[in-house]
Amino acid sequence: MEIKGRVWKYGSDVDTDAIIPARYLNTSDPEELARHCMEDADPAFPAGFRAGDIFVAGKNFGCGSSREHAPIAIKAAGVSCVIARTFARIFYRNAFNIGLPIFESPEAAEDIHEGDEVLVDVDSGVINNLTTGKTYRFAPVPPFMQQIIAAGGLINYVANKLDVRSEK
Repeated sequence: MEIKGRVWKYGSDVDTDAIIPARYLNTSDPEELARHCMEDADPAFPAGFRAGDIFVAGKNFGCGSSREHAPIAIKAAGVSCVIARTFARIFYRNAFNIGLPIFESPEAAEDIHEGDEVLVDVDSGVINNLTTGKTYRFAPVPPFMQQIIAAGGLINYVANKLDVRSEK
């Protein structure tokens, strides 16, 4: 699987309140959360974002609250993936649970700039910066986790597995 998009660059310790402000936590509607994704942290985001764009960030992306609202808002907004130096542990798990592709690459997080165009090869663990020609590596996502992403998240993955078993 390949993911291609334009980069939105963020620093370290982007917390879940920056991703989706707490005042919107009274809903779990993905479309509503998407409308408010990054609105306080990056006022340019709602107007300038294009579906398929990519977030690149420093260390500890998604720190703070353990709520799933943050990765849901990112995915529902149309962000194709997040590349970071590191992720907060609970955000990492929540992202895969809802089918948001995320990748850890310290070199890419440091070197890729806002507006760069990147191509992520999920299977091989390679990020190509199409703007600069530089290449970066990340640990490839294990096949079963790629299946969770492809299914749209853990709930859909399990439901699909149960459906296949019940058809036998």
